[in-house]
Amino acid sequence: MNTPEWLKPGIYGAVIGAVFVGVVGFSWGGWVTDGTASDRAMTMSRNDVVASMVPVCLDMARSDPARADKLATIRAASTYQRRDAIMTAGWATMPGTDAPDRDIAQACLKELDL
Repeated sequence: MNTPEWLKPGIYGAVIGAVFVGVVGFSWGGWVTDGTASDRAMTMSRNDVVASMVPVCLDMARSDPARADKLATIRAASTYQRRDAIMTAGWATMPGTDAPDRDIAQACLKELDL
């Protein structure tokens, strides 16, 4: 197909403009792909679930008859092992689950101020 000579600058301008808009939109405009949006949504929902389960963990810690011993064990553990100590204490195992949750244990540890 033969395109008129006067049409070529318009076509080139449209293509360059489309590329420019895409680069600016994804760089500074806040546009994201479907995968990125999905990842962010999953992260936000996971954080909300963890935040909603921290009061359950704290309540389990308060009502535990062996609380003093378990707190002493957690305090005696190194900073890097305290999360595992809370998991071992059973406070990060939510009702209806079989295994403790690491994220809930970390958030619970932060709320316990140990």
